[in-house]
Amino acid sequence: MKSLIRFTGIVAPLDAANVDTDAIIPKQFLKRIERTGFGEFLFYEWRYANGLEKPDFILNREPYRRAPILLARKNFGCGSSREHAPWAIAEYGIRVILAPSFADIFYNNCFKNGILPVVLPEKDIEVLFQKSNESPGYQLRVDLENQRIEDSFGYMVEFDIVSYRKDQLLKGLDEIGATLQSAELIDSFESAHKIFYKL
Repeated sequence: MKSLIRFTGIVAPLDAANVDTDAIIPKQFLKRIERTGFGEFLFYEWRYANGLEKPDFILNREPYRRAPILLARKNFGCGSSREHAPWAIAEYGIRVILAPSFADIFYNNCFKNGILPVVLPEKDIEVLFQKSNESPGYQLRVDLENQRIEDSFGYMVEFDIVSYRKDQLLKGLDEIGATLQSAELIDSFESAHKIFYKL
C-alpha cells in the first residue's frame, strides 16, 4: 500500500449525497476474484450509457479525469459493506475523499486500501464546492502529517483522524502490514507458548 503523507491535487466535485457502494462499483462487476481490475468500472452506470461516456459526469470531464481528491456530500459509501468500493476508488487514483460524513464500514475500509476519508463540517464542504465550481482545476494541498487541508488562496481547515489510522497511512501499511511489524514479538510468544504447553 502506498504511503500518504502530503500532496497537492485537483478536486473533483461530485455533488451527490448518499452515494452508495452499488453506485461506486455496480454488482455485476463483483465476480472477479482478484483485488485489482475494478478501477475502470468506478461509477460505471454514472459514467457510461451504452458503452459511451456521459459527457456531463464529472469524472468524464477535463481536468477531473484523474483528480486524486473527490469532494462529496453526506453519507458517502452507504449501502452494502463491499470492500470492492474502496478497491475501485484506489485503483482509479483517488487518494482522498472529503465529505461531511461517511458510512462506517466504508470509512474503515478506506484506510485498509490507502485512501484518506476526511470528515469536514458542512460549511467547509460548501466552501469547497463553491471554490471548485467557480475555478475548474481547483487544487488542494492535503497534509496528513499535520492534519491540515489548504489551498493557495488562504483557505485552511484542520481535520481529526484516529492516531493509529494516521500512522498506518503515513507508513503505507494495511492491518496485515501493521501486524507484521511485530513479527518478532509474535514469534517469541508462539515459541514460549509451545514450551509452556509441553510442560
